[in-house]
Amino acid sequence: QVQLVESGGGLVQFGGSLRLSCLVTISSFTIRRMGWYRQVPGKQRELVATIARLGTTNYADSVKGRFTISRDNTKNTVYLQMNSLKPEDTAVYYCNAADYPDYWAQGTQVTVSS
Repeated sequence: QVQLVESGGGLVQFGGSLRLSCLVTISSFTIRRMGWYRQVPGKQRELVATIARLGTTNYADSVKGRFTISRDNTKNTVYLQMNSLKPEDTAVYYCNAADYPDYWAQGTQVTVSS
């Protein structure tokens, strides 16, 4: 009933930018709230940002002002624009559909060098 494919991660220098994409396939009328999460090895997954179907957003304090979550409902894609990246942003980034909270895909690795 749900398929999520994250892409766009990579290696970037301190202060650089990356744009992550999440292609969503859900067997429902519309894609509702979506979120980006990240996880560092040995630590719990943490919320980065969420976006409702019509655009209401929420951000973790650690990324507010630097990251922007957006969505293209026509393309069934959710984005995370990450600017001013810091080494502490290094993690595997996952997207998640609120209607399918137990589904996690492979994630995409983001590594920020100092």
